[in-house]
Amino acid sequence: MTESAEERRDPIRVMVVDDHPMWRDAVARDLAESGFEVVATAGDGDQAVRRAKATTPDVLVLDLNLPAKPGVQVCKEVVAANPALRVLVLSASGEHADVLEAVKSGATGYLLKSASTEELRDAVRRTAVGDPVFTPGLAGLVLGEYRRLASDPGPAPDTDAPKAPRLTDRETEVLRLVAKGLSYKQIAERLVISHRTVQNHVQNTLGKLQLHNRVELVRYAIERGLDDE
Repeated sequence: MTESAEERRDPIRVMVVDDHPMWRDAVARDLAESGFEVVATAGDGDQAVRRAKATTPDVLVLDLNLPAKPGVQVCKEVVAANPALRVLVLSASGEHADVLEAVKSGATGYLLKSASTEELRDAVRRTAVGDPVFTPGLAGLVLGEYRRLASDPGPAPDTDAPKAPRLTDRETEVLRLVAKGLSYKQIAERLVISHRTVQNHVQNTLGKLQLHNRVELVRYAIERGLDDE
């Protein structure tokens, strides 16, 4: 399991993807000087997918506007190939459609390029341990979209499908707080448990429910009204 930022001793392995060489090199240099291990960089989408698979970073810092293959497609492919990989989008665009598309593609967080170097460092650290990280104002947008999706009628239930596995009381409690938009750190503080324990509960719940990421997990919880309890 992924360790909390305080628990991990090895440097966080980061890959930086951006089509502007000066910007890409500057971000990679800042992160390296801050103690991160920059394992690769890439300037287009195809190169990004190949190098991410070859170097297995912990966090992919990804621009959306890429030649050869758009960033959202890169995100889908690298997360599908390595579900443990966290993707932090670093984009000049704050358009709501871009933010939502990135999250639906598997991104853990979304930061605008106007962020400071310290904000980027903090975002990479938090992304590495699974916390959703968003430029202020965007987190509410994403949670609102979760709620909208959950209110849409889904496909008719399959009466022959097996019933959903039973969650423990603690897993249900963690799931309820995830649905309310709390970060893993906030959940740990609320329940007086460790950050890593929260992550373990989330991973166990994803496995039991056969879900793939936090987006699907939040939608599942909201559909069942857990965010209103």
